[in-house]
Amino acid sequence: MTASILITGCSSGIGYHCAAELNKLGYNVIASCRQLHDVERLNNQGINCIQLDLSCSKSIDRGLKQALVLANGQLDMLFNNAAYGQPGALEDLPTDALRAQFEANFFGWHQLTRAVIPLMLQQGHGKIIQNSSVLGLVAMKYRGAYNASKFAIEGYTDTLRLELDNTPLSISLIEPGPIESHFRQNAKHQFEQHIDIKNSRHQDAYQQTLHRLGTANPNNKFTLGPDAVFKQVLAIINSKHPKARYYVTQPTYIFGFLRRILPTKWLDKLLIKSN
Repeated sequence: MTASILITGCSSGIGYHCAAELNKLGYNVIASCRQLHDVERLNNQGINCIQLDLSCSKSIDRGLKQALVLANGQLDMLFNNAAYGQPGALEDLPTDALRAQFEANFFGWHQLTRAVIPLMLQQGHGKIIQNSSVLGLVAMKYRGAYNASKFAIEGYTDTLRLELDNTPLSISLIEPGPIESHFRQNAKHQFEQHIDIKNSRHQDAYQQTLHRLGTANPNNKFTLGPDAVFKQVLAIINSKHPKARYYVTQPTYIFGFLRRILPTKWLDKLLIKSN
């Protein structure tokens, strides 16, 4: 039987690339998107796609039911990928904006994962892949909401790995640095929607943030295409015993190493300069 995999956040970027490539390889891919027009676009391309909004509990339940029909009742893998970034200094961030960040980047993942685990346990196998970030390892200024959501995913996944130790299920983290996607455009929209730039003490720094988020092609030699993440997804799929963590891009390797060896003050200085 062809292995089935549910992938969230497939309208563009990492999710779309992984869904398209796995579909080409013959996997039973069930992609999901938040917007109906994206669902229709992927279905027209021959990729099974359902509508699933991770910030809506009813949408998650409805989407999973549809996914299980397309997977003939057996879901071999779940790739939690859908997320967005809410930029801005934490002191300027409305609490509702932080709640929305966690609904999409954390609580929605939990609801979907919690619903999938009993199914995987009943069938006797299953793999869960969590797309985290280098910002789940180290923090950077003006990314506090996203930092917090990814730090939460790191702790959540580490705990769940321990709790699944005596089962046939595995859970792995993928931790990318900068990847080509629509992430910046989406983050710019959230920034302009929730942050009062003119009345912030950070307004000068915010101009740099707007410039960075408005740049279609970042001038960053470390930025890789989504294929770099796909290679790690494929490594997990093909492994009998997947690792706990898979780093992607040079910044993740660098900061993952520096976090272990440097005093906090030294690491802070590097992170401030790299912002």
